[in-house]
Amino acid sequence: MEELYVVFHGQDRVAAGSRLDAALAAQRLMGEAGVLIFGPDGRGVDFDLSGGPEAIAARLSPPAEAPRGRGRPKLGVTAREVTLLPRHWDWLASQPGGASVALRKLVEAARRENEGPDRIRAAREAAYRFASAIGGDLPGFEEAMRALFAGDYAGFETRIQAWPADIAAQLRTYAAEAFGPDMTEV
Repeated sequence: MEELYVVFHGQDRVAAGSRLDAALAAQRLMGEAGVLIFGPDGRGVDFDLSGGPEAIAARLSPPAEAPRGRGRPKLGVTAREVTLLPRHWDWLASQPGGASVALRKLVEAARRENEGPDRIRAAREAAYRFASAIGGDLPGFEEAMRALFAGDYAGFETRIQAWPADIAAQLRTYAAEAFGPDMTEV
């Protein structure tokens, strides 16, 4: 799935798409004040917009793969250092399949267990970053952010209703998972 970047000119969303789409849209507005690009995590993005479309595309294309080191390259496995206490190493060594298998199982279990809270936290942070960058001076900003982090969907919606339509719509996009499952249907 391709990550979505958005371009704002003042309070208006003028483009949305891939990194290249966003960069080219921003380049067309170069020289005008108030052009901001936001990444999928709500962070402001700064692209080098010099040169023509071909130059921008070359800079934004993914880098060539670096030679792989130790590990199982075909599986995407890379060797890294892990620091544990001796009792942890003893326990890992006694597990079926050894330390690597046990660590992978533990990490996967933790990921599954924290998936919901991690998505909620990430959505809240993305929404906050975006809102702070583009709407920090809008009426009700602080109250809207308090409602966002409190998980108060109704309060959040109430406070952003009077905001410019494109800003509120994009903020809702970033905050889509910020209120937990089924909370946005209140």
